Amino acid sequence: MNLSLTSKQSQAQDWWRSAAIYQVYPRSFFDSNGDGIGDLPGIIQKLDYIAQLEVDAVWISPFFKSPMKDFGYDISDYRAIEPMFGTMEDFQLLLKEAHHRNLKILIDQVWNHTSDQHSWFLESRSSRDNAKADWYVWEDAKPDGSPPNNWRATFGGSAWEWDETRQQYYLHSFLVSQPDLNWYNPEVKEAIFDVARFWLDMGVDGFRLDVVNFYLHDRQLRDNPPRPPEMKRPAGADPKDPFFDFLNLHNFCQPEIIDLLKSIRQVMDEYPGTTTLAEISSAEDPLLLASEYVSGEDRLHMAYNSELMKDEPFSYARLREMIQRIETHFKDGVICWTAGTHDFPRLKSRWQKHQEIDHFTEEAFEHLLAALILALKGSCCIYQGDELGLTQADIPYEKMQDPYGLQGYPNILGRDGCRTPMPWDPSAHNAGFTTAKEPWLPVPSEHCPMAVDSQEKESMSLLNKYRRLFSWRNRQPALNKGDLTLLDTPEPLLGFARKCDEQHLICLFNLSPVALRHDLSNYPNCQESDESDFTNRRYDHTIEIPGYGVFFGNCLG
Repeated sequence: MNLSLTSKQSQAQDWWRSAAIYQVYPRSFFDSNGDGIGDLPGIIQKLDYIAQLEVDAVWISPFFKSPMKDFGYDISDYRAIEPMFGTMEDFQLLLKEAHHRNLKILIDQVWNHTSDQHSWFLESRSSRDNAKADWYVWEDAKPDGSPPNNWRATFGGSAWEWDETRQQYYLHSFLVSQPDLNWYNPEVKEAIFDVARFWLDMGVDGFRLDVVNFYLHDRQLRDNPPRPPEMKRPAGADPKDPFFDFLNLHNFCQPEIIDLLKSIRQVMDEYPGTTTLAEISSAEDPLLLASEYVSGEDRLHMAYNSELMKDEPFSYARLREMIQRIETHFKDGVICWTAGTHDFPRLKSRWQKHQEIDHFTEEAFEHLLAALILALKGSCCIYQGDELGLTQADIPYEKMQDPYGLQGYPNILGRDGCRTPMPWDPSAHNAGFTTAKEPWLPVPSEHCPMAVDSQEKESMSLLNKYRRLFSWRNRQPALNKGDLTLLDTPEPLLGFARKCDEQHLICLFNLSPVALRHDLSNYPNCQESDESDFTNRRYDHTIEIPGYGVFFGNCLG
């Protein structure tokens, strides 16, 4: 880091340490041209909506040239825009308009694999002695013609596919049409870094890095052992997914990746103020691995993992344990608190089904979740539609699009249920998402009452609550740079303090539907924060917090 930087400049470059990020899945955000698919001009038209949330950055899922076998996560040209999403001029305008609104732009980078239609792979598979012959992971068959080992693809079946031309197998950790790049080849590394510089030179503010922990594999190609029956599956893993029938020790999460992450950070450091947000996928202990990937100034900036996306009860014990583990392992590293993405069932459906929630407590529970995510230490990310309280959609088989769901049906329903179009206008055709007869995925009828236009008119809607909370968060020094200390609060009251030189903030969350009281005698000068939407009663040093209520208190003096 340049030691001549002023403190203010340094803080501006470290914006990502407490950033609020909004994820846009372009196909489903807004369709500007009536073809049933969202696009870059559609995002531009809705930038004011995003800016009104008072978030810091927008993460945009892939919009690059692609045959769309995995809806953009199979890239055939890293430097070109897929025509269904628009043009390079559209993206440059999006970047300009976002920056005009003080929104930073993070774009998805899919560096573990390419499409099998990428020019690199077409050359690589053409022979065993071409210039790119070693750019992908090729291996000979066993003597009996079978694959090199027992590794499975995350989308089902063997992770190896036979190629007739080369008379070899190639590795694909995901779809057959997504061959893995060989990161052990220095030419591959430099080619990817050239891609990174292409977008950074254009002015993007950083990258969300897809499946970072998959970049390297065991070069000895050892078989993975079967998972012991008594051993739990990783966070977020579907209990019916055969991928996790094995302990995936050798196909990803290799220790050598740390040196690779340092190389990526060196490239990012050429562009001060940019950042990386790493996805940690399918690891046995995703939280611990995430902490290792962001530990120190020479690794990645931020990471998120699937701990908050487990389909498990939203409990006092679980949350305290998770927060304590993060405080223990992350230290200076930055966790991005992410409760929903385009890969997991909707936040509302996943957490509410385990709670004692009825019509009267539903709103309070939603507001509690919003407050909790943005009060924790680190950055946070919300997925489009979670600010509206969208539920997981039930997509019939004949309407399903997701290859993961189609291949795993009926045991695995896939990701279509969280990728349905954003509802903008409850009275419009397709809820205002598109003028096409049918969008690429149906708009669930139950989402229409939650549309943006409806919620904007209701002062206490979840959307307006998110807006006020993010605005309030931006004004709280303790939430932007303070330490976190868990408080010794009795179940079901989750409590922690956020503290910096300028502010000492007490954060209390009632995780039950029943009102409770808590003694604040240890904080005699604690006054309720100016976040006024949460209503609590005060009796001298006792605070009464309603069911699924929240208390933010400023400790003065």
